Amino acid sequence: MVDVRVTRTALVPDPLRVSRYCKAPELGPRLLFFSGGTALDQVASRLQHYSHNTIHLVTPFDSGGSSAKLRQAFDMPAIGDLRNRLMALADDTVLGHPEVYQLFNHRLPPNASAESLHDTLIELATGRHSLTTAINDPMRQLICNQLGFFIKQMPPGFDLRGASIGNLILAGGYLNNHQQLDPIIFLFSKLVHVRGIVRPTVSENYHLSAVLDDGSQVLGQHRITGKEVAPLASGVAHVGLSAQCDAWVPVSASLSDKSLRLIESAELICYPPGSFHTSVMANLLPRGVGCAVRDNYCPKVYIPNPCPDPEQIGRTQQQLITTLLATLRYDAGNECPNQALLGYILVDRTNGNYPGGIDDKAIEALGIQLIDTPLITSKSAPYYDPDLLITALMSLV
Repeated sequence: MVDVRVTRTALVPDPLRVSRYCKAPELGPRLLFFSGGTALDQVASRLQHYSHNTIHLVTPFDSGGSSAKLRQAFDMPAIGDLRNRLMALADDTVLGHPEVYQLFNHRLPPNASAESLHDTLIELATGRHSLTTAINDPMRQLICNQLGFFIKQMPPGFDLRGASIGNLILAGGYLNNHQQLDPIIFLFSKLVHVRGIVRPTVSENYHLSAVLDDGSQVLGQHRITGKEVAPLASGVAHVGLSAQCDAWVPVSASLSDKSLRLIESAELICYPPGSFHTSVMANLLPRGVGCAVRDNYCPKVYIPNPCPDPEQIGRTQQQLITTLLATLRYDAGNECPNQALLGYILVDRTNGNYPGGIDDKAIEALGIQLIDTPLITSKSAPYYDPDLLITALMSLV
């Protein structure tokens, strides 16, 4: 057997290549994204029109919002970002069961009484609520069963204010399947016809930790992002994993065999825009990720945030790229060449505001190719236009 690497010259954007994908998205390429949060949701919702085979490895370390209540009550990984990505990739045509989509996206009122919220949840679980009566059997029964199991396991005094029904259904399925995420994610994907593959990078109930430039340590994803609490005053030196959110208990995680095979099968690997440390770098921490990326010869693309990110305080774009490479090398090895981990950086310098600037010579010295192409429109600014971004990525496959 001979190991042969084939390269080609790519046109970015390549309208002809992208047009072929749009005509048969069920045969589209396997683009893999390391991400979390909601920054990629608009891109994901458009991806289904180009390919039904995209892969999304999502961080399960969120410790804020609705996910935090579930994690505290059931000692489980975060599922909110998984639900968001599943819904973003759900079939948006009539064949995709819009009634199920509507239920999964529904949130309970944030200001209702505990008694009223509990009554509403019972109505939903017994199929008497308008959101569940709109769904035909057997899907309705499947959904009600998961929600009913959640109610049985729900601890007294659990705060239902603003709760996502989709999160509660996922949590019920997780508890009903011996604390396993895979079965309920599979069921969820089938219920709403998810056009792609969504998985947590790991399934352990761990939390993020950040060591700052000033030597201090911050525990918990929600304390790092600068969204639920005040933004960090010092830059992030590096991130790691802790077994607890309020006490530093260092742990390591390993990539599952399923996730490993997904990385091996990818035709393009993307480090997309989003919260740099908590959404992107967090996915690269588990053992096995760096080696899997290194051993796949497909194009690897980093897309910097086109506007300020609280997690990038005090960092130039070159420093962020160095951090990305160093994080992957914890697993891939110090001798791993840059090009095996990252080959391209995709930007729109005409319309984007990249904090710290972009140093062409420094990037070229790393052996990485900078692709500067229109990605932002007047309508999408200051963010990337989903279709322009997807078109550029598809052109590199």
